[in-house]
Amino acid sequence: MPHSHTRNPFTAEETPAVGVSFEGLSKNFGSHAVLRDITLKVEPGEIFVLMGPSGSGKSVLLKHIVGLEAPSAGRVLINGRDAALEETRSHLRIGLVFQAGALFNSLTVYDNLALYLREHQLCDESGIREKVMHALKILSLENTARKFPSELSGGMKKRVAIARSLVMEPQLLLYDEPTSELDPVMSATITEIIASLKNEYHVTSIVVTHDRDLALNIADRIAILMDSRIIHLGPPDTLRHPQDPRIADFLYPKIDLNHPRFKHLET
Repeated sequence: MPHSHTRNPFTAEETPAVGVSFEGLSKNFGSHAVLRDITLKVEPGEIFVLMGPSGSGKSVLLKHIVGLEAPSAGRVLINGRDAALEETRSHLRIGLVFQAGALFNSLTVYDNLALYLREHQLCDESGIREKVMHALKILSLENTARKFPSELSGGMKKRVAIARSLVMEPQLLLYDEPTSELDPVMSATITEIIASLKNEYHVTSIVVTHDRDLALNIADRIAILMDSRIIHLGPPDTLRHPQDPRIADFLYPKIDLNHPRFKHLET
């Protein structure tokens, strides 16, 4: 069962864990319905994985949590507060790990991590150094502090992006395709990091991914988003032998050279 409290990775103090509720969330772009009546609850301390085909609206759903998109209908609540309100985000610490890392190439790794603390004047330079180096140490990145993003591998950039979120001392961590463009070993490493942060600090995590291994190995629950709706919600074991042919073809696609699927794709 998920823990009822989140543990601050820097102070080890417990704070109330964060739950996220989607209540009839719908989003339209013009006449195109991207999300339709999404209703579900992410439990505090849970690793919740959202999967679905490209373009199914997974990243759009994430953006509603951090207020980057406004619902066409329904709402998102974080600890009972409306996610669309600025005051909600000011009361809660939410970290977002972008698919491409979104690091500033002109700044060193150290300064990328320090930027949030400096901009919000949360502590002096001595305190900033302590928090930044602690976050880097958690992810075995101490030796990258003075390097620039261009000097890092793809896997290191992903880890730095996670470390940057840890500096915020998050109650909720959102990951957008955290293992994309990584080799299998580094994908496994990032998967282990996400699980470790939950186990050690009880951070609530919502992970958008296509990575079947990540989802089946560390998720508490998995939701499948297709055709703008949630068509499956349950623990990983419910997806090891899916009965729904849509889900089976998505998670375990068969390669048929005699009838290649690309010949039937819409243009």
